[in-house]
Amino acid sequence: MLRRIPGVAHLPLEVRTARLTILIDPRKKALFERLCAEEDATPSQVVRRLIRRYIEERTGRPWNPPDRSPTRRTPRS
Repeated sequence: MLRRIPGVAHLPLEVRTARLTILIDPRKKALFERLCAEEDATPSQVVRRLIRRYIEERTGRPWNPPDRSPTRRTPRS
């Protein structure tokens, strides 16, 4: 699935199938949401970016999710 935005590089969106629930101080949450809005990003986008950076720092290599494009299966004999 590609999201087409004029003037922006066209990259496939990551498959989002899991939910992460965290508990956070309400004041910290409010400030985080305000800062996200200031950069025109959703809190989810920022958290995904932070997680991706953390993974890359800890593993020492770029995050490269598995290819989820449809594959052609060969029939079993």
